[in-house]
Amino acid sequence: MKRRSFFSTMGIGAFLAAATGTVRAASMGKIDKRLAELGISLPPALGPLAAYTPYRISGNLVYIAGQGPIDSPEHPAFGRVGKDLTTAQGYQAARSTGLNILAQLKKACGGDLDRVVQCVQIQGIVKCTDDYTDSPKVINGASELFRDVFGDRGLAARAALGTNALPANIACEIMSTWEIKI
Repeated sequence: MKRRSFFSTMGIGAFLAAATGTVRAASMGKIDKRLAELGISLPPALGPLAAYTPYRISGNLVYIAGQGPIDSPEHPAFGRVGKDLTTAQGYQAARSTGLNILAQLKKACGGDLDRVVQCVQIQGIVKCTDDYTDSPKVINGASELFRDVFGDRGLAARAALGTNALPANIACEIMSTWEIKI
């Protein structure tokens, strides 16, 4: 086959594949397909806001630095749970934080969330009033997201603590550890 004919044929094949969506579907992993089924679009993985790295890989473990939520009119993410925010709003803030964690994890995995073996540990901190005792219900926003995406592999050993202050007045901050395939 002549070079010109080869590239013309390949160009048509690539056009048809792109037009039918087969290129995208072929490159989507199992977890990306699951995210799409759930109607979840991950935010961009943001860089650090201070002197730290968003994640660190050591052996087969990925340590995700403390992540916070994305604020929106529908889901406020700033303030104190039990005063400024309800438990349901705190839950949504933790879910939003979970999306940021997944974005960092995807970046750490070179864009391939199918490399995730399991979530090992979650440490959730909720900015709340002194008498607030439902921090675990708030952090369920992230835990249930991870379970929905990864199944039982998304459930982890966990701490859900209350505190009086968090950076930038965010409602919660979550750190996590993940096992990945090398």
